[in-house]
Amino acid sequence: MPLLQSVEGCLEAGIGKSGLSQAELDRILDRLQPRLDSLRQAHANSTLPLLRVPEWRDDITAARAALAALTQDAKTLVFFGTGGSSLGGQTLAQLGGWGIPGDDGNGGQRDRPRTRFYDNLDGRTLERALGSLDLSTTRFVVISKSGNTPETMVQTIAAIEAVRAAGLGARIPELFLGLTEPRSTATNGLRGLCDSLSIPTLPHDPKIGGRFSALTNVGLLPALARRLDVEGLRDGAGSVVQALLTASAPKHFAPAVGAAVAIGLAKERGVKVSVMLTYSDRLSRFAAWYVQLWGESLGKKGEGTTPVAALGPVDQHSQLQLYLDGAPQHLITVVRQACAGLGPRVAPDLAKIAHAEYLAGHAAGDLVAAQQKAIPEALIAARRPVRTIDLEKLDERALGALMMHFMLETILAGHLLGVDPFDQPAVESSKLITRRYLSA
Repeated sequence: MPLLQSVEGCLEAGIGKSGLSQAELDRILDRLQPRLDSLRQAHANSTLPLLRVPEWRDDITAARAALAALTQDAKTLVFFGTGGSSLGGQTLAQLGGWGIPGDDGNGGQRDRPRTRFYDNLDGRTLERALGSLDLSTTRFVVISKSGNTPETMVQTIAAIEAVRAAGLGARIPELFLGLTEPRSTATNGLRGLCDSLSIPTLPHDPKIGGRFSALTNVGLLPALARRLDVEGLRDGAGSVVQALLTASAPKHFAPAVGAAVAIGLAKERGVKVSVMLTYSDRLSRFAAWYVQLWGESLGKKGEGTTPVAALGPVDQHSQLQLYLDGAPQHLITVVRQACAGLGPRVAPDLAKIAHAEYLAGHAAGDLVAAQQKAIPEALIAARRPVRTIDLEKLDERALGALMMHFMLETILAGHLLGVDPFDQPAVESSKLITRRYLSA
């Protein structure tokens, strides 16, 4: 496995009465046995496509071909989509350098288009963006599972109109690519729009919800745009699925242990906030993706815990005081990677002048490596629950495994809470009210 989870900092043996006893954890894990059995059956019957995604290869070929045709002579590649149609892709693209401070949009590789994501609808931002783009060298990827996401439809129609106003209407089929369910154009607005304008489309699997779609072609397109090893992503995810198939009991399957700890602490110790603290700029969007995955999947029927995204070490200076000394309601998951020796080294003479002799000769990564160890120890000393996940290295295989781990952990947590992790009824009700206001 490309990752190693430890929950010792969540148990009574590590943090006293703030943690779960081994007996409590064992009882919760026993409740997961039927769900693990049903997931294995779903894999055998191919009734939960998420579990088969790591094996898919034909969609990689199709996505690679579509992206190559779209980006010919392009300088900028824009992704429109929101929620699950964007966060997974951003997570993967960030591994390839997108969104990293100092990145110019193409990670220094001048032979590929700059990558931009517009996932939040703001009228002024959209207007300025379309006005600043060279539309003749810009390409647009539009992603919506249902094809009816209103924010994405506004962005798409505005972009098409901008292209037409620029006298490029005849080129619309080569400037746009859609990704949506293969439903009838009568019920899928994006597909109807694309078909009417001869815009090519790729199929979104109808049986995989947006927040679980990161390793499908929804995430493949941004990953391929950043030249990631998408087969490696899928192989990493496959290692977690394989662990599911071979685990002799829930206690031997890391996502089951994670789900049991998270829900056990919530139910037995009142730990109602789940903090994802990642120690890499290249994992900051992963934490944002996790927030949607956990929150939207489990926040139902009065159940669920509140997910929070945090980035180390910067958020040590904005949130750590609360986690160490505030209300005891946080479970901190620290995602660590080997970083010692990375980055520039601190000149000893300057360190002495700055009264920071302890930094002399150390690389920037040495400080972060020390903090990755110190923060969990400080939390344990304060009797606050903390889980660690260590990555062998932050590459495609590790990220694929990390994302599949948390998708399965979320599904198992849903079983413990008695909620369906795949729907979002409250979100749908808010959409209906929004449409009512617009119609009025």
